[in-house]
Amino acid sequence: MVTRPAGTLYRGKLGMWSWVLHRITGVGIYFFLLVHILDTALVRVSAEAYNSVVASYKTEIIGLAEIGLVGAILFHGFNGIRIILIDYWRKGAKYQNQMFWVVLLIWSVLMAGFIPRQIMHIFGE
Repeated sequence: MVTRPAGTLYRGKLGMWSWVLHRITGVGIYFFLLVHILDTALVRVSAEAYNSVVASYKTEIIGLAEIGLVGAILFHGFNGIRIILIDYWRKGAKYQNQMFWVVLLIWSVLMAGFIPRQIMHIFGE
């Protein structure tokens, strides 16, 4: 029988990686929303400043970053549903690993549909 020290049940397993990815995507989305609120607030300060900032977003780098943003939002949302199921469904903890793979599958399918369209939007003008 393998004994584990207290607090290491998920170390290196799917539950830990799900937790890590959920926190990273949440923090990334938070900072995006902070920047979005601040740049939108520029409208009240100066229309020219707002237009300048928005124009600076129309670059290839920002277009590629939008892929990361959409990926973070999709993962965070679907993993959040998974967490709700683990917390409130009687069998949620038992199936948490399988639900993680379902989250990744749904995320992959949606991203596979989004990325080519976004790439065409960025580079296909």
